[in-house]
Amino acid sequence: MSNKSQAEQVTSGQGFIAALDQSGGSTPKALGLYGVKEDAYGSEAEMFDLIHAMRARIAKAPAFTGDRVVGAILFEMTMDRDVDGKPTATYLWEDRGVVPFLKVDKGLADEANGVQVMKPMPDLDALLERAVKAGIFGTKMRSVINAAKPDGIADVVAQQFEVGKQILGHGLMPIIEPEVTISIADKAAAEDILATEITKQLDALSEDQQVMLKLTLPETSNHYKTLVDHPRVMRVVALSGGYSRDEANTRLSHNSGIIASFSRALTEGLSAQQDDDAFNETIAGTIDSIYKASVAG
Repeated sequence: MSNKSQAEQVTSGQGFIAALDQSGGSTPKALGLYGVKEDAYGSEAEMFDLIHAMRARIAKAPAFTGDRVVGAILFEMTMDRDVDGKPTATYLWEDRGVVPFLKVDKGLADEANGVQVMKPMPDLDALLERAVKAGIFGTKMRSVINAAKPDGIADVVAQQFEVGKQILGHGLMPIIEPEVTISIADKAAAEDILATEITKQLDALSEDQQVMLKLTLPETSNHYKTLVDHPRVMRVVALSGGYSRDEANTRLSHNSGIIASFSRALTEGLSAQQDDDAFNETIAGTIDSIYKASVAG
């Protein structure tokens, strides 16, 4: 890693990683929850201006600092924009003490064998080069598991680690995210298979390689403890996955060594119509609750 201070914060910092990486497909829903209806913008460019304004407002909130927010995951367009006249990644680290990450996947392929692998990323090397120049510390990429099918889950994990090694080659830290859908009937069985497949891939890494993992909160508390303790893992973070913030926090607090990396649960209760005092009070309460759940385990 090029920045030792950032690596130390990600490894041992108290708090959680904020997920501010809604992409084009999920942006209208995120804006809708924020109180911005689709008739408020007439083009994709205007839509992205509005979502950037929301993210910048969160990043500038007094409570959004590195003593509780270890890092933040950005969408590509967010990395390319400014906050208070500084490139977003620079602002996060220099002004807020928050380590910047970048979402790099281009979405999901159609479901096959109970899973959705990532779409091809032919321009990934160019994006990673830009990320390094922008001061990004690491990356995040998401696949989805919809059934406890061993072959499908093995495909997801193998692809994640293959791309992860490409990311490591650029000096960046990959967050590997094989999300298990929270509503499936065989979720616990899928989590058993997933833990086994991740362990196989971790064991195959060289001693000088580490990755991060972003996992759905499991049905059994501490199900992923062996992954938390694995020497090839820098940190394990949890996605909220559709759980309410209260339920996600409760589940998180029962999993030792895992911290949050929430998206929708982070922005729950925020509104474009709130004045700055109300907005900052709301985000401060949210950050406090997620922080407490992250350090409770």
